[in-house]
Amino acid sequence: MLKELGLDSDGESVYRVMLRRPGVTVEETAVELRWPPERVASAIEELQTLELVRPSSENPRQMRLVNPELGLESLLLRQERALLERQEAMAATRLSITRMLADYGAMESGQEPPGARQFMGMDAIGAQIERYAHGCTSEVSVFAPRGAQTEEALAAARPLDRAALSRGVRLRYVYLESLRNDPATLSYAQWLDENGGHVRTVPQLPLRMIIYDRQTAVVPIDPEAAANGVLILHGTGVVTALCTLFEQFWQQATPLGTGTRRTRSGEDGLTGQERAVLELLMAGHTDEVVARKLGISVRTGRRITAELMNRLQARSRFQAGAVATARGWLTPLAEPPADT
Repeated sequence: MLKELGLDSDGESVYRVMLRRPGVTVEETAVELRWPPERVASAIEELQTLELVRPSSENPRQMRLVNPELGLESLLLRQERALLERQEAMAATRLSITRMLADYGAMESGQEPPGARQFMGMDAIGAQIERYAHGCTSEVSVFAPRGAQTEEALAAARPLDRAALSRGVRLRYVYLESLRNDPATLSYAQWLDENGGHVRTVPQLPLRMIIYDRQTAVVPIDPEAAANGVLILHGTGVVTALCTLFEQFWQQATPLGTGTRRTRSGEDGLTGQERAVLELLMAGHTDEVVARKLGISVRTGRRITAELMNRLQARSRFQAGAVATARGWLTPLAEPPADT
């Protein structure tokens, strides 16, 4: 268990003996573990390096435990910092894309940037989506965040998707896992799946997006308010980056009909949704933002958080994240940046 904190198996074995028997000597530890005293001494040196033990004030030849709560908490903090650094690295692509989209959305002297066109209003947006949906010839890739989709959106999408499928276009949708809580959205996803489309789900998505034939992408100007306006992107570099982002999520997603939504990773591991809740909380998101990003209610998000804290025997959300990290439950996945 402590390997994730930088402590090898020898060090952990000796540390457990010292926890059970404060003041135990090297020789006594060697007898209990059936090790040579040199091996015990080497493990104690490692514990001292990690600041888990220090020389006794009463007997400098013996070692005493640093208060375990302080010592282990310090290691957990280091691990948490390392985890956050890995999350930042995994999110680099997403951050770069966000900056590029911001550049495309910035207007100078009323001129739109090269390779992008901006459309405002639902009618204009709908007309552009219809245009590219009818003109695509090979594939359409869709990110559909926010769980439940509106009735209007589903009604508008059905004839476009039916026509694309009839032309042999490869249609791929990635929804949030929470779509299963909305009968209308789930029914539409099942219809796609039954009629030749490909549908998968993930705990969270970075933004709403449609990519046509790997050449044209439709993305919101503001990912938190997709109805406010969209950018139609044609630049090879930007669209290629968005295709890469889609493929990363597609590979991690769960096929709609597999029934593995609640499968846990490991004996005491997490579901994808539980992992997403922990990662978002550790990134500083509020309950309301967590619920919005996962397409669930605030009440459901808080219930998942409370269940996780109980399983981890944590007194705070910070401690829950640190303990989950120490157990190896968290594997960073393109975590989006904190909301402002």
